[in-house]
Amino acid sequence: MPQDITIKITDRNGVKHEVLAPTDINLNVMELIRMYELAEEGTIGVCGGMAMCASCQCYVLNDVLKTERNEDEDAMLSDAYHVKPNSRLGCQIAISDAIDGLELEIASEQ
Repeated sequence: MPQDITIKITDRNGVKHEVLAPTDINLNVMELIRMYELAEEGTIGVCGGMAMCASCQCYVLNDVLKTERNEDEDAMLSDAYHVKPNSRLGCQIAISDAIDGLELEIASEQ
């Protein structure tokens, strides 16, 4: 039986949030941020999660996430602002049991 996982997200104002994320409805981190309204409306997920805008860029703060950037993510981040070695696109991080305990910080607006 699926259960929720916990993800810690620091918003753009530096406020830390611990949120529950369901693993059984095919969400990604960008959608989770929107669901909990952790970024101003219209400032995250502008492209709808297609890895085409970098508005959902996040910094991964711990070693829970084991997947690497895919080609689309690399291409988008190569043209984005505020990119760091630990930058990822939230739309490319699927919510699953494997990322329970993930800690992220939402990057500044592009």
